[in-house]
Amino acid sequence: MKIEILGTGCAKCKKTKELAEKAVKELGVDAEIVKVEDFDKILGYGVMVTPALVIDGDVKVAGKVPSVNDIKKWIKK
Repeated sequence: MKIEILGTGCAKCKKTKELAEKAVKELGVDAEIVKVEDFDKILGYGVMVTPALVIDGDVKVAGKVPSVNDIKKWIKK
């Protein structure tokens, strides 16, 4: 599983990465968490507002920090 955090390094982007790491740890799943700061790559996902969270190429949320529980639900699917 690949989880990507899209954002330029703002506080909300960092928080989203922390929450994704926490969700992965709590679920005990094997996932690679990658921070994507390249604006062209972010736009390639059709994301106009950061932070955004992408799981296996599927944008789950953009423009807000998701909760740990939301991230866990997306990981389980």
